[in-house]
Amino acid sequence: MTSTHAFWLAGRPATGEDSFDVTNPWDGRTVGTVAVPTDAQVEEAVAAAYAVREEFAATPAHVRAAALDHVVHRLTERTEEIAQLISAENGKPIKWARGEVGRAVSVFRFAAEEARRFNGGEAQRLDTDAGGTGRLGLTRRFPRGPVLGIAPFNFPLNLSAHKVAPAIAVGAPIILKPAPATPISSLILGELLAETDLPAGSWSVLTVPNDQMPALVQDERLPVISFTGSGPVGYAIMESVPRKHCTLELGGNGAAVVLADWSSEEDLEWAATRIATFSNYQGGQSCISVQRVIADASVYDRLVPKIVAAVEALVTGDPSDAATDVGPLVSEDAARRVESWVDEAVGAGATLLTGGKRDGATYAPTVLADLPGTTTIACEEVFGPVLYVQRTEGEAEAFAAANDSRYGLQAGVFTHDLQTAFRAHRALEVGGVVIGDVPSYRADQMPYGGAKQSGVGREGVRYAMDDYTYERVLVLTGLAL
Repeated sequence: MTSTHAFWLAGRPATGEDSFDVTNPWDGRTVGTVAVPTDAQVEEAVAAAYAVREEFAATPAHVRAAALDHVVHRLTERTEEIAQLISAENGKPIKWARGEVGRAVSVFRFAAEEARRFNGGEAQRLDTDAGGTGRLGLTRRFPRGPVLGIAPFNFPLNLSAHKVAPAIAVGAPIILKPAPATPISSLILGELLAETDLPAGSWSVLTVPNDQMPALVQDERLPVISFTGSGPVGYAIMESVPRKHCTLELGGNGAAVVLADWSSEEDLEWAATRIATFSNYQGGQSCISVQRVIADASVYDRLVPKIVAAVEALVTGDPSDAATDVGPLVSEDAARRVESWVDEAVGAGATLLTGGKRDGATYAPTVLADLPGTTTIACEEVFGPVLYVQRTEGEAEAFAAANDSRYGLQAGVFTHDLQTAFRAHRALEVGGVVIGDVPSYRADQMPYGGAKQSGVGREGVRYAMDDYTYERVLVLTGLAL
């Protein structure tokens, strides 16, 4: 699978003076060699995006939609190839990698549909006061300007799609910067975009090192930044460019709340299976993976053994094996960090119910109980295959425990009661509440983003399109309304 990959400079393949190797975290083999753009090439890409901004904004909707439809078709054709690449560069089990490609197909399909109907405005009578007699306001949305999209390693294709597809849909040029650990699937996306009739300069995929990012972030020709990644980096970006429009999709420590009415054997088996799966899928490297399980005292003692059994039933191993549920983390350093956090928690008095062992970049799916609130895992996003369980008394205490975090991305609430569902929606300080399931559910067309320190703005195709554009009103005068 080893090969050399060009980056994409204003819609064409290019190589620079340097390159780096992408390695498989499971076995350390080289997946591919990736070219690195020079400073001059980065400047060329930014200049091209800025120069084409008006032309691209005026591109007919059918042209943009046709390009997005083409990517849908080609991603579908190359699903297995791209899934194998994601699994190799990321360490993601192949079944989850296939699912990621399927989600990216949906993102581009949604964007094609939205491109055809996106207007974002309305006609408004202004003659509600005497001074507005004969006047009509017509509102439309226009791109803010070129977008800098910064994608993470955990969903290297789909989260790149969430930057690129909405930008194309609204006619905003975009420069995509993939994560250095996992750039190859984004470069394959560039291959598919290069087959379309989009204007030259309307998109680039630049594999620049992280230490070159500040210059791109600061460039005034890129007025919109869409970043997915860690909180410290995201907020540092926003604070460094206070006059830019920033969308930040940051971390979380998702809570699954199991209330007293979710009490049958079937209920608890379902909750345990979902919690075990979505604490550990992607190696726990998802912002909405289950990290906290908050269970009512009336079901706690029956639920926890089921969670432990379900976690222990997961298959950990070679990500290329279709039977594997949990693969390695993105690097051995990442696994060592998780190991140190679990060791700290156990040393502080937490009970290790299962797991707690590291083998290279792989960390065994782990369940903790009796976790002291001062430990790192209790306060931060573990971003690994670790969850902890805690007992609460009643709905109010459970919701308070879920809110006892500086993060607020999504929460899951296991309840059958509709009134409880609406109370949860009001009470929980998160961007999304999922009833009857874990917080890890995400449909790619729904608004997705957080509260508190989980970020600002929303992804989800239509919502990102709103973020990339602004309203501009046209006032018509002298009309017979």
